Amino acid sequence: MSIFLTIMALLAGFVLEAVVLYFLLNMLKDAGAVGKNYAEQEIPVSAGISFPLVVLMVYLLYGLFYPQDTAASVFFLGITMISLLGFIDDSLGARDVTGLKGHFKALLKGRLTTGGLKAVGGGIVALYLAVSSHAVLTGEIILDALIIALFTNMLNLLDLRPGRAIKGFLIFFLIIVIAALGQVSWLFMAPLVGAVIYYFRIDIKARAMMGDAGSNVLGLSLGYLCIINLGLVPRIMVLVLLIAMHIYTEKYSLSRTIDQVRILKIMDELGRG
Repeated sequence: MSIFLTIMALLAGFVLEAVVLYFLLNMLKDAGAVGKNYAEQEIPVSAGISFPLVVLMVYLLYGLFYPQDTAASVFFLGITMISLLGFIDDSLGARDVTGLKGHFKALLKGRLTTGGLKAVGGGIVALYLAVSSHAVLTGEIILDALIIALFTNMLNLLDLRPGRAIKGFLIFFLIIVIAALGQVSWLFMAPLVGAVIYYFRIDIKARAMMGDAGSNVLGLSLGYLCIINLGLVPRIMVLVLLIAMHIYTEKYSLSRTIDQVRILKIMDELGRG
C-alpha cells in the first residue's frame, strides 16, 4: 500500500470518527448508556463501538476502488465480534466478579458472567483469527491465539484512567512496527489508527469511556498485527511478556504501580490536565 493511500485512509478514519462520535455520544446519553468514571462523573460508556463502524466505512471506500483484502475482512470480523462482546459486558455486566480468574471460577461453578462470556467468546475469536492467518494447521496457531487473547485483555486492564489505554495502544503499535522493520499491513490498520487519534482527545478529557467495546478492539488489533507481521521468535517474546504482565496484574494493582513509578506516572497523566 502506498504512503499516499495510507495517509488518506488515516485521515478518513479520523474524519469519520468525528462524524460518528458527534451522533453516537448523544445517542448513548439519550439511551441512558452512561456510567461513573474513576472520578465519579457520569459520562457516556461504550463509545468504542464507533471503531468498527468507522473501519467498515473506510473499508467500503477501499472496496469501491480496490479488490478486498482477505486479511482486512478477517480483521473486521474479529473487531466487530470482540466489540459486541465488550458492549454486552459494558451494558449488562455485574461487578461482583472481577479478573480472568474470577470469571473462570464462576464458569466452573456453572455460572456464566458477562465477563466469562467475553473471555470465552474472545478466545474463540482469537482462535479463528489465528487459524485464518495460517495456510495449514500448525502448533503456532495456539501461540497466535494466546497472543491475540492476552493482548485483548491487556488493553482492557489498561482502560482504567482517561487516555491510558490509547497511550498503551499507540506505544505497543509503535513497538510492533519497529520490530517488523516497518513492514506491517497498513491497509487494515490505518483507518483504526486514524479513528483512535481523533477519539483520544475525547477520552483524555474524560468526556466519554470507550468501555470494553473499544479497549477490546484495540487489544485484538495489536494481537492480530503481531501474528501476521512478526516472526516466530518475536511472537514468543511477546507472549512471554503478556503472560508476565497478566500474572503481575492478578497480584498487584496496575494503577498503584503506575502511580509509584515516576516516569510511568508522568506518561499516564500527560494531557489529562
